[in-house]
Amino acid sequence: MTAATTETPISALLIDDEPQILRLLTITLEANGYRVATAASGQEGIAAAAQRRHDIIILDLGLPDLNGIAVLKQLREWTQTPVIILTVQDEEADKIEALDSGADDFITKPFNTGELLARLRASLRRADRGRAEEPVFRAGNLAVDFSRRRVTRVGQPVKLTATEYALLRLFIQHAGKVLTHRHILREIWGPEHEQHTQYLRVYVTRLREKLEADPASPALLLTEPGVGYRFVEA
Repeated sequence: MTAATTETPISALLIDDEPQILRLLTITLEANGYRVATAASGQEGIAAAAQRRHDIIILDLGLPDLNGIAVLKQLREWTQTPVIILTVQDEEADKIEALDSGADDFITKPFNTGELLARLRASLRRADRGRAEEPVFRAGNLAVDFSRRRVTRVGQPVKLTATEYALLRLFIQHAGKVLTHRHILREIWGPEHEQHTQYLRVYVTRLREKLEADPASPALLLTEPGVGYRFVEA
């Protein structure tokens, strides 16, 4: 389903200093029913976000005045509008910093427009869902009943330790969104363990063994190389 099927067009703000990218994104989004506003610098983008409400923001990290991370941090001081980061291939550290600073997702240049549209739809769904927790989460053969604290796969109960359940719940609360190693470690084990990635690898392996049909080729808990993990959406 595209944005054109809604009664009110979805408003997207594009913050990028490359005219070709702005033109491509504008044509693509408008063709899919979005209403598009553009900004060619960080300061211009912040002003545009403040002057008019937008449903989603696409933010490039390489801006002429402000670093994209700085723009993101300023935006997060007063708005929770979903932000998709545009990065280049070798900006792995920037991807991690952006996600830890409040970005909802990232996409790498050069990008596939189909993937970009899918990422936008996913971020908008999460925004609509807000912080409300669905009583039962389903993805493939997995079902998690939060009210009963019950996990099943193919209808059979799955026994999880307290830490495994807490980790699964965190992934599901952010289903479809990339969570960085540092963010996960901080949330589950505390700030003092942010560098202990071996904890996370062990528990992700255990979760995959219990939840995936083929743990060696996971379909639910996906790895974002060098960045973190993404749990598939229901």
